[in-house]
Amino acid sequence: MASSHLLCNTFHFHPSCNLSSKSNVSSFKPSGPFSFCQQLQSPKNLVIKATGKQVELVYDPDGRINKLADEVDKQAPLSRLTLFSPCKVNVFLRITCKRKDGYHDLASLFHASLSKLKQSLPLAFFLELWTPVIDRLSTDVSGVLLTEDYLIIKALNHYRKKTGTDNFFWVHLDKKVPAGAGLGGGSSNAATALWAANQFSGCLATEKELQEWSSEIGSDIPFCFSHGTACCTGRGEIVQDIPSLVPLDKKMVLIKPPQECSTAEVYKRILSISQCFQLDKTSQADPLTLLEKISRNGISQDVCINDLGMLLDCYWNLHIESTFSIVKCIRCYILCGSTIVGIGSPDPPQFIYDEDEYQDVFVSEANFINREADQWYQQL
Repeated sequence: MASSHLLCNTFHFHPSCNLSSKSNVSSFKPSGPFSFCQQLQSPKNLVIKATGKQVELVYDPDGRINKLADEVDKQAPLSRLTLFSPCKVNVFLRITCKRKDGYHDLASLFHASLSKLKQSLPLAFFLELWTPVIDRLSTDVSGVLLTEDYLIIKALNHYRKKTGTDNFFWVHLDKKVPAGAGLGGGSSNAATALWAANQFSGCLATEKELQEWSSEIGSDIPFCFSHGTACCTGRGEIVQDIPSLVPLDKKMVLIKPPQECSTAEVYKRILSISQCFQLDKTSQADPLTLLEKISRNGISQDVCINDLGMLLDCYWNLHIESTFSIVKCIRCYILCGSTIVGIGSPDPPQFIYDEDEYQDVFVSEANFINREADQWYQQL
């Protein structure tokens, strides 16, 4: 398997969504304990670039960057691509049984969603022509652990394995929704990476093949290859597209306390509590009945069922006080991991803004989204 070069304290390039646009040198932001560029006080914006045993003095960084970008464009039909990576909301999540392989079967209505923060979860992909045996992954967001197990790198390696292509990439992640929010950001990033790799490779795989391959990386990833609304069963990898059951302009708000709650960790804790799956503690609602109710009446509190919360007390203890203080002030809400998704209003309870104890709570207006066939999700 190919190796991966992971960048954290490095230069970060934030490209325009316009693939033909020129780069802007101001987009490069040095980070880390020592910033070399800050030591240069030249009025000509002198930049020093070391290449092997040579040192290149660049007095016009903007022009140099654009020249390099033009060279890349001449050698490849597509060399730069910026894609939006959506969130995922479980309108309801029923866990139906524990499987012999250690996984759990579920029945859920998943819906893609968009945080209305500017540039929410964009991924910038650059085709690497000078480093042909590694992928590079960078981010300017603290708290994101960039390792070879990161799903983006796994997805790119998996695509090469399935197709035999030898394209490698520099991927820059500008993550706006917090990690550990329970909104499927990592799975969405992986799906977006598969989609991008396929675009760079001339669409060698169909959408159906990408969806099937993605199930070998993670259970939540196949949903992202739906059109944005789907019933998911099995481990989550069996995806049935359905028409959106709620208006896409339905007002929503994402509210996340600072505590994280990993879905994988929740399942591990369930197994550590008991070898027997505690079905008696879950909802007994029929998923088909829930779908019918949503189709007929829209989203209401009685259909927003999440069996994970019912199964595990310590799941709630991660943020029990702040969660209950918030949800009791919201008429209709969905619990997705540690995130509260308020339905019907774009605003959180006012006390989140007024009281100091909630100053670290993440808040963002949001709405549901879908995507067109043969296109990726678009940021509205």
